[in-house]
Amino acid sequence: MIIPKKVEKALNDHLELEASAVFSYLATAAWCEKEGLEGCAKFFRKQSDEEHVHFMKFFDYINEVGGHAIVPAVKQPKTDFKDVLETCESALKGEQKVTKSIYNIIKVAREEEDHATIDFLRFFVDEQREEEVQFNRIIDKIKLIGKGAQSLYYIDKEFEKISTQKPAGGAQNAEKA
Repeated sequence: MIIPKKVEKALNDHLELEASAVFSYLATAAWCEKEGLEGCAKFFRKQSDEEHVHFMKFFDYINEVGGHAIVPAVKQPKTDFKDVLETCESALKGEQKVTKSIYNIIKVAREEEDHATIDFLRFFVDEQREEEVQFNRIIDKIKLIGKGAQSLYYIDKEFEKISTQKPAGGAQNAEKA
């Protein structure tokens, strides 16, 4: 099987977003640790690990279907935030970029009649929906709870609880997909 060149390019372009997400979440975890938000740091480290898995799935897929995966250069991620709300709003924007990129790859794959790539991307469509829903819910909770010191303590505990929960839906099969 040889992947259409337009699809290969779109997939390689997407690798940069996945790689950027790995380091963006790691940088966010470092900021959380600096701020004493251990639960938040644990959550963002887990997000970084998950993005690394996704990066490798795309990387391996490109090579598997006769393409050539190109390891991208990655820009320095944001390393400082004004508060936890900003970390989550930034993460949501990043996830929305990833979603848009996946939809673009699907569009290109349809134009090229590349059914294997369309099938490969189904998992990621579900995964992105879950990620965006998760961050929207977290943002809503943070806005509801507030930003005071006691609120921050509660938010940190909520993040820790989220990071220890088993993923639902498509994310549950992240290692299998």
